[in-house]
Amino acid sequence: MKKVRVWDLPTRLFHWVLAVLIVVSVVTQYIGGNAMTWHFRSGYAVLTLVAFRILWGIVGPRYARFSSFLYGPSTILGYVRGKDATGRLGHNPLGGLSVFVLLGAVLTQAVTGLYANDDIAWDGPMVKFISKELSDKITWFHKDVSATAIFVLVGLHLLAILFYRFVKKRNLTRPMLTGDQEVDFDAEPANDSWGTRLLALAILAVCAGVVYYLVTLPATRF
Repeated sequence: MKKVRVWDLPTRLFHWVLAVLIVVSVVTQYIGGNAMTWHFRSGYAVLTLVAFRILWGIVGPRYARFSSFLYGPSTILGYVRGKDATGRLGHNPLGGLSVFVLLGAVLTQAVTGLYANDDIAWDGPMVKFISKELSDKITWFHKDVSATAIFVLVGLHLLAILFYRFVKKRNLTRPMLTGDQEVDFDAEPANDSWGTRLLALAILAVCAGVVYYLVTLPATRF
């Protein structure tokens, strides 16, 4: 067995920071009141991170790229039926599908939050551009549909980790912490150089700038 760098530092940080921000968003939503300030901030941070991950999935290292875990329906079904993907690093076919679904759900939740309101004191930064009726509909979707979907998906994600850990005897958490995975075959490592990390930082800064620009647009702009 030998160790191969699979997950670059930017991808690992994205994973863990996003997990923390989702917890912060849920907790602050339930607390309400002044905690909603942090709910909005965490939402902006989530939107920034997801935008970064989408770009990183295009230009990032080999195993972070969407192309490395974009599988067709037949491959995914075959994996579910027990045709294990051997000699392959990164996300397996089912794990790759979960990444796309989770990213889509989290992106939907973050975007709809920009247009949501609580009918009391808090409005999303984009509410001023739409009607109250439309904002109410988006708020319902944000609170009842999209949020529920994320709870379900996160629960399935955790169950999958436990299944692999105790049934398949594979620790999926350690590689996401250390970046390395033990394999018994030859494989190309991911590029996790400081140049790659600086590129990720630059992309993150651009995404943060775009999100800041959007959430601070004055109503008179349109």
